[in-house]
Amino acid sequence: MLICITNQKLCQDDFLSRIEEIAKGQPHAIMLREKELSEADYRELAIKVKEICDRHLIKLIINHNLEIAEELKVEAVQVSIHDIWRTCEAIRNFKQVGVSIHSVEQAREAEAWGANYLIAGHIFPTDCKKGLPARGLIFLKEICSSVSIPVFAIGGISQANYKIAMMAGAKGVCIMSEAMTADHPETLAQRFIS
Repeated sequence: MLICITNQKLCQDDFLSRIEEIAKGQPHAIMLREKELSEADYRELAIKVKEICDRHLIKLIINHNLEIAEELKVEAVQVSIHDIWRTCEAIRNFKQVGVSIHSVEQAREAEAWGANYLIAGHIFPTDCKKGLPARGLIFLKEICSSVSIPVFAIGGISQANYKIAMMAGAKGVCIMSEAMTADHPETLAQRFIS
């Protein structure tokens, strides 16, 4: 399974056209990240991305902006491990809650708080985390074996290495840089089918 994560700063072409093309390829989900936007700008963009996802029957995941997700009736949200305890009441309003984690302890904590899935990383070296060492496949395997909910690998994921992450126990992978820069985004999801 593939989750495509947005980052307008990396996108060199028209952002909404790229989202449209990605959605045509039928990934598992598109996560609207865009942490740098104001709440008003995020809401405006979320409305447009939701229209695209709805049209292509793709799950939209709202990152951190729970009020906007609730307002737009988006059923899936992503929060950090540091936010899950502060939002424990609010996240009960959603069908799917993903939590970003970086250790086995965090994975177990997120599962105990009611997460439906985890995003674990960063697995491979990535420009997004320049200077930080990758956590690697042993880390990923430990995370996957420590919880009973699905784990998605993130960080430096590419066509060349995603199968290795899946063999380590990941249910799926997340890509951001490649989603925002790849040629032929409409075929992106097909390139990540194991």
